[in-house]
Amino acid sequence: MTDQTEIVQKFWKALKSDRTFMLGLAGASDTHARPMTANLDGDDRSAIWIFTAKDTEIAKSAGSGHQATGFFASKDHELFATVHGMLYPGNDRALIDRLWNPFIAAWYEGKDDPKLYLMRFEPETAEIWLNDSSLLAGIKILLGRDPKKEYQDKVAQVVL
Repeated sequence: MTDQTEIVQKFWKALKSDRTFMLGLAGASDTHARPMTANLDGDDRSAIWIFTAKDTEIAKSAGSGHQATGFFASKDHELFATVHGMLYPGNDRALIDRLWNPFIAAWYEGKDDPKLYLMRFEPETAEIWLNDSSLLAGIKILLGRDPKKEYQDKVAQVVL
């Protein structure tokens, strides 16, 4: 049996490792989610930090605070999540310095690039799924076990 705390811990660990996070504005006319690099500030789980360009629709919306939804799939497909929260500006130079890395640097002309914009996504709620492999589910079926019954402990609706 997997408890919700363990599922949440697995989410943060996978996000820190894999980092690609699809982010979109909730209720916007342009509802497309876009791949972003999720950055975490140490062990702080109050925000997911995302670099983008100032002229994007998502950056303009973050300026006044906006509801957003993030979608995450771990590289090994063992964890999936939908995360709801608020998006805000986060252009703090000390934070930019702390979060700066080669993945971010590849997109900008340095930390002083006038297009650079840092957003703070504050997760509020999430639905997180742990995925047993389909091979394992097939074996369980062959052994007469119901994989759906066991799977119910692998989903959590949580407050983050």
